Amino acid sequence: MKKILKQKPGSFFSYTALFLLFIANAALVTSKSTIEPCSNSDSCNALLGYTLYTDLKVAEVASLFQVDPIAILTANAIDFSYPDVENHILPSQLFLKIPIRCSCVDGIRKSVSTHYKTRPQDTLSSIADSIYGGLVSADQIREANSIQDPSVLDVGQSLMVPLPCTCFNGTDNSLPAIYLSYVVKPVDTLAGIAARYSTTITDLMNVNAMGSAAITAGDILAVPLSACASNFPKYASDYGLIVPNGSYAIIASHCVQCSCGPGNRNLYCMPSSLAVSCSSMQCKKSKLMVGNVTVQQSSGGCNVTSCSYGGIVNGTIITWLSTSLQPRCPGPQQFPSLVAPPTTVSRDLEYAPAPAPQSDGTGTVTKPKSTVPASGSIPVFPPASGPMAMGSSSNGCSLSLVNPLATFPIALLILLFTKLIMPLPL
Repeated sequence: MKKILKQKPGSFFSYTALFLLFIANAALVTSKSTIEPCSNSDSCNALLGYTLYTDLKVAEVASLFQVDPIAILTANAIDFSYPDVENHILPSQLFLKIPIRCSCVDGIRKSVSTHYKTRPQDTLSSIADSIYGGLVSADQIREANSIQDPSVLDVGQSLMVPLPCTCFNGTDNSLPAIYLSYVVKPVDTLAGIAARYSTTITDLMNVNAMGSAAITAGDILAVPLSACASNFPKYASDYGLIVPNGSYAIIASHCVQCSCGPGNRNLYCMPSSLAVSCSSMQCKKSKLMVGNVTVQQSSGGCNVTSCSYGGIVNGTIITWLSTSLQPRCPGPQQFPSLVAPPTTVSRDLEYAPAPAPQSDGTGTVTKPKSTVPASGSIPVFPPASGPMAMGSSSNGCSLSLVNPLATFPIALLILLFTKLIMPLPL
C-alpha cells in the first residue's frame, strides 16, 4: 500500500510558491527618475528626449507636446527653411529633443502643459509607454487626472500628461546648462550617454544622485547640456532664454533667431528668416541691425561696435548698441550646422541610442573622459554650482527613486531559499 503524503503547512510546495512570488516582485524593477524639489513659481527651459513611436509629421509631434513646430526643428538643428516643413514626415524611431517649459508644481519640477485627447483602443499604458515613449508612467497619468477606473477611458477625453524636467538654476558646475530628460534604452550605458552628450560619468552621477553607475532600461536621467545663456532683463517675455550648444531658438514671434556655438557659450541673435511683420530691429543712433558687428583696427587694438538683441517687451524688440576695444578683431560668426529634415533614422549619434564605447577597428577602445576611478568605490561630489547630492536641503537637490528589491542580489535569494527548504521533509 502506498503511503499518502500530505502537504504540511510550510512544506516544500508552500515555500516554493512563496519564493517564486518573492522573485517575481524582485524582478519588477521600478524605473528610476530624478526629481528636483522646488518652492517657488518660476520656470525654465528644458528638453525631453523623445523617440517617435511611428511616422509622424513635424506638426503632429508638436501637437503631442503642445509646442511650436519650429521650436522642435531648431532645437534639433533641422533646417526650418524647407518648403512646407511642418508637414514633413519624420520616420519612426527618430530621436528628437523636444523643448518644453519646466514649472514648479506641488513642490517638484515637472511640465504640466501637455494634454492628450484619447483615441479608440487607447489605454493609460499605451499612452505612457508607446505614444510618450516612457517619459511618463500610466500611474502618473492616472493620478494627475484623478482617474478612478483606468480601464475606462472615453474617446476624446483630454488627459493632462505630466512630463519630467529639471532646472537646477540653469547651471552645471557653474556654467550655463539646459537639462535633457533622457529615457534609458536597453543598449545604453552611463559611459555611452556621457560620451554622447559631452559630459562625464561623474557629472551624470552627481546630477542624478546615483550611488553607482548602473542604469536600467526605462530609467529617466537628467542630462546637462552645455548651453548659451541670455542676459535679457526680467521684464522681457523671453527672460531666461537658454540655447543648447549646437542648436537654435526662434523667439519674439518668429522675428529673432538665436544660436549657440559651436565651440563657445556666446549667444548670438539676428533677424530670423521667418520674420514677416516685426518691430524695428535697428539700434538707435546707428545704422546697424540686430546681429551686425563693425570692426576697426587701431593702434591700441580693435574697436568693435555691435548691435545686440535685448529681449522683447510688450511686442517691442529691445536692442543694445555697444562699443568695446578688444586686443584683436573677432573672426566671422560661426553657426551650428543645419541638417535636412530626416527621412530615415540615422545611425549617427545625434539620433541613435548611446551604447558602450566600441573599438575603432584598430584595437583601441575610445572611452569618454571621466574622473571616475577604474575600480573601487565611486565617489560622488556635488558640483561647485548646480545639482547637489541626494539628501541636500537645497532647492537644487535631486532625488533618485529606486525600488530597493531591484538591487537585492538574486543569487543571495536563491542561497537563502536553498538553506530554508533543505531540512524540510516532503
